[in-house]
Amino acid sequence: MSKYLLNKFLYTVDRDPELVERYRDEPGELVAWWEDERANTVLNCVTGESSTWLRFTDDERAALISHDHVKLFELGAHPFLTLTLFIAMFERDNTEPLQYQKAFGARLAHFDMPYPDIAT
Repeated sequence: MSKYLLNKFLYTVDRDPELVERYRDEPGELVAWWEDERANTVLNCVTGESSTWLRFTDDERAALISHDHVKLFELGAHPFLTLTLFIAMFERDNTEPLQYQKAFGARLAHFDMPYPDIAT
């Protein structure tokens, strides 16, 4: 399990409007592409610098593909990164102000202290 990799995915996808739309519309394809093409890229480094060992676990991959922010939090993904990306993808489907954000929080309400560890 790599909380770093989950957070890197959420961070990099959220910063590219095209990737946000691809993740919303075709999550399985986008996750597979990102894992193959971007997971091992070293951020903020010259092109060509990369690692070779980073892969999602089956649970991480499934949670990303199903847009399951509760499972992602359970796995250690940072909730702010998840929230900002998911707002970009799903807020437009709601009609009331903050409707998506409230539903997002309500789905996490069953967690008690201590929360899952999100340190990377």
